Formats: sequence, C-alpha cells, structure tokens
Amino acid sequence: MERLRIATRKSPLALWQTEHVAARLRAAYPGLRVELVPLSTRGDEVLDRSLAAIGGKGLFLKELEVAMQRGEADCAVHSLKDVPMELEPGFALAAILARADHADAFISHRFDGIDGLPEGACVGTSSLRRQAQLRARRPDLVLRDLRGNVNTRLAKLDAGDYDAIVLACAGLERLGLQSRIRARLDAPQWLPAPAQGAIAIECRDGDVEAQGLLSVLDDAPTRTCVEAERAMNRALHGSCHVPVAALARLEGMRLHLQGLVGSAGDGRLVRAEAEGDALSAVALGESVAHALLQSGAGELLGSVAE
Repeated sequence: MERLRIATRKSPLALWQTEHVAARLRAAYPGLRVELVPLSTRGDEVLDRSLAAIGGKGLFLKELEVAMQRGEADCAVHSLKDVPMELEPGFALAAILARADHADAFISHRFDGIDGLPEGACVGTSSLRRQAQLRARRPDLVLRDLRGNVNTRLAKLDAGDYDAIVLACAGLERLGLQSRIRARLDAPQWLPAPAQGAIAIECRDGDVEAQGLLSVLDDAPTRTCVEAERAMNRALHGSCHVPVAALARLEGMRLHLQGLVGSAGDGRLVRAEAEGDALSAVALGESVAHALLQSGAGELLGSVAE
C-alpha cells in the first residue's frame, strides 16, 4: 500500500487527532503517502439539540463509515469515547493509541472548583454523565446544555453565558489549551466516560493491508483498559443517552475497574468496582455491570429510556 486516506471530522480537535495519527504513520512508514479526507457529520451540524435527542454519538461516525464503504477513505480516526459499543457490521478498530489524560476538566474564570461555586451557579455541559455527577455533588447548581467544538464552548464561557463548564482534559491539552483547566475531576470521586482520552482508528473489517499498517500504533495496555470499560457499558446497553462512567487501571497483570450509573435528573449515583486478571478484561467489565444492576442501576437506566 503506497497511499492511506484517513477520514476525519472537520473540528479542530478531530483534525489535530488525525494529523497526529498521520504523523505517527509517516514516521513508521517513510514511503507511505498519508492523506486526510475531512468530512462533515450530522453530529457536528446539529447543535441546537442534545446528542441524545438527535440519535447519539454514533452520528459522528456515520459519514466517515460511508466514505470507507464507498472506497473514498481507507480508515477513520475517532475519539474512542464517541464510538458506539457495537460497531456497524463490516468495520473493526485496527488500533487504539496510548491513552492521554482520562479526566474531566473544570473550567471557570472566577471559581477554582465545583465546591467553590456559589449557590445556583450555572454550569454548562450536555453530557448526562457529567450532569449526574454534578447533581449528586451540588444539587443547587443550574445545569444548562452546551454543544459545539471545544473553542465554541470556551467562547460561550468567556461571553458570560456560564459560571463554569466541564470538558475533557485530553481535548484541551491536544489543542494547547491546558492553561484553561482550573481543576481536574478525577477518580475515585469523579469518573470519566468509558474510553475517554483514547484515540481509535477504524477501518473496513476485511482490509487486511490497512489493518496491518495501522497495528503499529496499537497500545496494548490502553486496549486492555478500554475493553473493560466498553464491555461494562455494553452490558448496561449504555450510550450517550445514559449517564454511565467507567475507569480501568492496569497494574502489572491486574486490572481494576470502577463503574458508575447516575441520574441527571436527581443526582442519584450507583457505584461498583472489581479487580481481575488483565487477560479477562471483558469479563471484568461484565462483572462490574452486573454488580451495578444488582445495586439498582437498572432503575436509573430504565428511567432514562422512558
């Protein structure tokens, strides 16, 4: 293969991630011509409604997958947290890069953290997972939807529309905006989206040549962790419709997984965690999902689905 075409969304963060992948591939294969195929997705275009209302995070993938099916691109780069638990038939994740910072970021001009916000302060986020954890910690806060790319969201904060917003640390750091982070929201009190901070490369399932090229970027420890997190989410039938959070940590051959299901409406949280063999990441994820359901997560999941 002399040329590899990578489909990507057009947002600054998506383009950064794809350029990063392209640079890694060019370094690994000096003779390879790597080209970007920027595309607009429905998830990027419809910004006046929440993702849950318009069909979920899979909307960020559809146009990229169609480009691969048509032979217009050989692979696509995604934030793995946006990738549905079950890929469309005919596609595979050829590589998962080493994970960046998994944590969420609290961003504000006047306040240092969630606990420092005044009563009734307005916080922007469209993530049900983040809303549930904010509601559990500070039921007095006013939570308002916030869509758009990273720079758009920061501009709305700067315009005074919100007292604070919550974004992913990894996205801010990749765009050179880490100075905007006032506080990291991290485990065990606060959990990220499953696979947050990881970049994935998707390609056609039968494209052995592309899969072989891309495999050089695969990071085994990250894949193990995100497999556990995604298996938990899959067992809960989770999506961006559901406030599900997970974080796996690998130490040697032992894998520890924390999971959470919440209610964005009233802040109820159900938590569970377990530890197991790193070679049984999927089984560990399913075990934590079962523990969450046993602890009442089913009721919260059911209330979201209604």
